[in-house]
Amino acid sequence: MGLFTDHPRSVGETYLQHLAMATSFALRLFTGSICCLLHALFPFLFERTGSRIVAELHDRMVANRQRR
Repeated sequence: MGLFTDHPRSVGETYLQHLAMATSFALRLFTGSICCLLHALFPFLFERTGSRIVAELHDRMVANRQRR
């Protein structure tokens, strides 16, 4: 059971909280990657979307955790 609970506990989350948080990050990363791919093909699209998503995720993952 420790394989499923040790890491979530180390970041102050339950297994289900960690599952939800990691899933939300994965979906945002997927969205960002699609936007970056489209931007690569069509430079006039999503000019700042990828970097904005990365900054948003960094704030959620690193900056907010340090404030706790």
